[in-house]
Amino acid sequence: MNDPRAAVVFDVDGVLLDLTPAEEDAFFAPFETLYGLIGLTRDWDSYRVRNDEDIIREIFEGHFGRPPEEGEVARHVAEYCSILEDGYRHGRLKVELIPGARELLHTLAPLPGLALGTATANVLRAAEIRLAEIGLWQPVSAFAGGADGGGHKREVLARVIARLGLPLERIVYVGDNLNDLEAGRATGVHFIGFAVEPSRRDRLAAAGAERVSGDHRTTLGLIDAALGVL
Repeated sequence: MNDPRAAVVFDVDGVLLDLTPAEEDAFFAPFETLYGLIGLTRDWDSYRVRNDEDIIREIFEGHFGRPPEEGEVARHVAEYCSILEDGYRHGRLKVELIPGARELLHTLAPLPGLALGTATANVLRAAEIRLAEIGLWQPVSAFAGGADGGGHKREVLARVIARLGLPLERIVYVGDNLNDLEAGRATGVHFIGFAVEPSRRDRLAAAGAERVSGDHRTTLGLIDAALGVL
């Protein structure tokens, strides 16, 4: 899109897609197939940084006493993405869509002057594979940001914001976790806390999220209230 006038940036997991246990396994599988490492925790909050690249580095440091070389990170990501593609192709994996996410993107994507993007802790190629599997990659592809390059979510989001080149008050970020709320605060954009589960919404609100949604019809209304795009 040329010269967008406003933008909505989405976290992926928990906002557009529901990360399944089998998809989590696909991320950790290369540690076993390439290095024989098993029993790694799937508790994403237990890692220093919730970012695929940083988690790969942390596991390397913990088990091998050194950071991985860039070629080793690339090898892991390639193996992970290959497992995803093969799993979807043969039906072992299935993308689970958050209710209303398709309709939300299809409503926003045609609006003149509105750019859509992502700021996800998933490596971008994996996010692309997963979103493309259900036909939702194209609407967010122009300003898609992922774990590539590492860093906390605020750093991922900041890289997307820099590419957008918009005033901060013309950008909305939709996320489902406390680190997403922190990213919104740190970058100065509008933040919408989204969660299907009431307990997660309560946690976001208790932490100071002023806009909280439990369904994407509400999300659309909050986006319009912040940006006036409808």
